[in-house]
Amino acid sequence: MLAIASALMRRLPWRKGAVTLLLAWLPALLWAQATIQITPLPEAKHAAVTPLGATDLSASDVQPWLDAEMSGVMQKASVTGAVVVVVRDGQILFSKGYGYADPDEKKAIDPATTMFRVGAMSSVVTSTAVMQLVEQHKLELDADINRYLDFTIPPLDGKPVTLRDLLTYTPGLEDVIKRAYLTDPKQLEQNEAWLKHWVRVPARIYPASSVPAYSTYGMALAGYIVQRASGQHFDDYAARHVFEPLGLQHATFDQSTPLWGNFASNAGPAGTPESPRKLVLPTPATGLAISGGDMAQLMIAYLQFGRADNAQLLEQATVKQMQEYQRAVIPGLPGMSLGFAHMDRDGQTALGQEGDFNGYHSLLALIPEHHSGIFIATAGGDAKPLLRPLIERFSDRYFPPLPQLKQPTLGTDKQHAAQLTGRYTSSITAQSTVLALRDLFHQGEISVATDGSLVASMFGAAHWREVKPYQWVDDSTGRRLAAVVRDGKVRMVSTDVLSPTEVYLPATGASPHSVANVVSLLVTVFVLIGLSWPVMAWLGRRHASLALPDQDVRWYRLSRLTAFLYLLFAGGWCLILPRLGMPHLEMRLALLLLVGSLAVLGTVPAAMETWRAWQGKAWWRRISSTVLLLACLGAIAFIASWHLLSFDPSY
Repeated sequence: MLAIASALMRRLPWRKGAVTLLLAWLPALLWAQATIQITPLPEAKHAAVTPLGATDLSASDVQPWLDAEMSGVMQKASVTGAVVVVVRDGQILFSKGYGYADPDEKKAIDPATTMFRVGAMSSVVTSTAVMQLVEQHKLELDADINRYLDFTIPPLDGKPVTLRDLLTYTPGLEDVIKRAYLTDPKQLEQNEAWLKHWVRVPARIYPASSVPAYSTYGMALAGYIVQRASGQHFDDYAARHVFEPLGLQHATFDQSTPLWGNFASNAGPAGTPESPRKLVLPTPATGLAISGGDMAQLMIAYLQFGRADNAQLLEQATVKQMQEYQRAVIPGLPGMSLGFAHMDRDGQTALGQEGDFNGYHSLLALIPEHHSGIFIATAGGDAKPLLRPLIERFSDRYFPPLPQLKQPTLGTDKQHAAQLTGRYTSSITAQSTVLALRDLFHQGEISVATDGSLVASMFGAAHWREVKPYQWVDDSTGRRLAAVVRDGKVRMVSTDVLSPTEVYLPATGASPHSVANVVSLLVTVFVLIGLSWPVMAWLGRRHASLALPDQDVRWYRLSRLTAFLYLLFAGGWCLILPRLGMPHLEMRLALLLLVGSLAVLGTVPAAMETWRAWQGKAWWRRISSTVLLLACLGAIAFIASWHLLSFDPSY
């Protein structure tokens, strides 16, 4: 174009040449002034790496596979309704309901709207709320939580409790369950009122950060700290800052909301009535209700470093901190991250949580390396033992680990196994309340088989073979067991399934067998003394020599009545002890404590009757009264040791 313009200028007068040059350059000048439109490149997707031997995780494959798997779960566990959701690369890959939300009306499960109670899985949302306030510098993970409370959690061994301890289930608090659940909406209280119900807070029984033990009270404390730091009730905070940004319309901690009409029925097999609906007081610990579709959005946010669609739930660095941190106290076993339990298997990281509440069972698993996750929730029946194996089959099918060489059995297997033999008690226990007696009869025992393998009753049927020092494996399931041993003494033991939230500690003190023998002996004495009362009364009427002096009749009768009161007290505890924590027990427990108080007071007439008996000459009266008094004193010692009598029982 420039060459043409130059030629024209040589042939035309200069003015005409200038005009011609301007016209020649005009298109170029106009193009330069035009708006430049930039078309952005499409957002790069995560690189999809298919492991060797893996099946491609696609909707066309996962649907028939999960249909078959869930059919087995529904039948084996007598499940009424269920939902399964699978996400990958920021999208919902699969979402389906199984069974009925209402079996009477044949109302099907809708994965988008049907809600399930998820129990301890609530801690994932509670931990998210805590970390949001950590981002805003309103909370510090490693500060003494007393800084944020209006009551005091005392230190133990000079170590205070921190928020990091609460989010990893290592605050060292004893278990508490009193009034955690109700059925009467009129008695519903806020989480704050439940936390302050006790005259004293639950006892510190372990140094902070040292012993994993799932704690309802601890997670409820975390929720209360969110409330105090934000100035909003926890339920409202979760709704406004976690659920609303993600557009979740079927997720709530609020138990007065109309959303409760969308709950899946927890009725059992055909003909089994629905269990009474429980209302939760420590909502941050166990109060979440959510649909499969809304849980999918939460999973997407956690897998995409806090972002789902246009909502940023947490900063990327915060999500990485939550997922990459791990508090593991037993070498070789997984621990807790901040709000998630590590479910790692064969070197592959998996994060998740389980939830079991009033006939509802659920399991969440995230596999960050593959940007994928799965959520399963069931209502009715007992699907709990089936969900973890199903999740593992899902992982093995779509993200199989590298082939593992079978490790040889160590030559120290018999020696190390012998060190572990004995009784063990769960770390989720109490020491200063009546729950200590309940948990005594839940102890497990470890013994050694003839081939040197471990036999651990509390971990189910398994053949534990030592493959590393103090680390065992069950070849049939791939499960791992490990122990912490210092100075030749076992400190704790657990498995890869339990270790993030529960370990077993060597049991001390009386064994369940010896305690049962003591109770049997006392009950036998009280029964025999009680039965002897009418027998001796009948004999006294027939033989004057066996009749009691008039001045002794009152003490004799009161002492024998005491025997019946102790029997009634023992029988009442046998019925109530396994049911502690259930609703509608308070009145019955109050009556039982009244009976126990009268029995203890009855020891005074028993002592008077014994003194009067030794003033007389009737040998049968001396023996029976003395034995009764000793039994009363033994019963009082037993009651005091196991905290069976209190005017304000906490448990």
